[in-house]
Amino acid sequence: MPSNADQLAIRALAENWVIWRDARLWDRFRTLWHKEGQMWATWFQGGVEDFIKVSQDGHDKGARISHMLGGSSADIKGKRAIAQTKMTITQRAEIDGVLCDVSCSGRFYHFLEKRKGRWGIVLCRLIYERDRLDPIDPAAKLVLDKTILAQFPEGYRHLAYLQVKNGFKVKRDLPGLEGKELDALYAKGEAWLKGKKL
Repeated sequence: MPSNADQLAIRALAENWVIWRDARLWDRFRTLWHKEGQMWATWFQGGVEDFIKVSQDGHDKGARISHMLGGSSADIKGKRAIAQTKMTITQRAEIDGVLCDVSCSGRFYHFLEKRKGRWGIVLCRLIYERDRLDPIDPAAKLVLDKTILAQFPEGYRHLAYLQVKNGFKVKRDLPGLEGKELDALYAKGEAWLKGKKL
């Protein structure tokens, strides 16, 4: 039976992820990961060190992305775990000269392993459930290109729209509220808990 200490450590890991990433406390952020850790998001898929670099580079160029957390649940099997944590991503940027906020709600889906007494992230995936985009000035006129919107799943199409308009290359087949991509991620999580390699 998993201990309360393990549950608390995993919850703290998720909370520290958003605080340290958004505050750009990279030395502390690194401590949450195992060395080979991978990060998958709309605009990036790769190793944690590359994620840190592109996140800092993006901030230096004006990208403003932040995260908020809600409830959390962890399935623990021995020294492996899958943790899901409700989250909202927000990003502020201009679209065609109009300053906008986009918010996207979903879940972090962390693949975790305990090594030498320490839980660490091996893979961080996200599930994108729904989003919206709002001009900062409610009187502003903004017309979205429906062709661009239609290229992305419903769960993150407005987030993707803002990111594409700001020069990001966005992955088009990430999991949402339902569908084959979500089913595949859940299957990967079950395989991880059974000791399979990623």
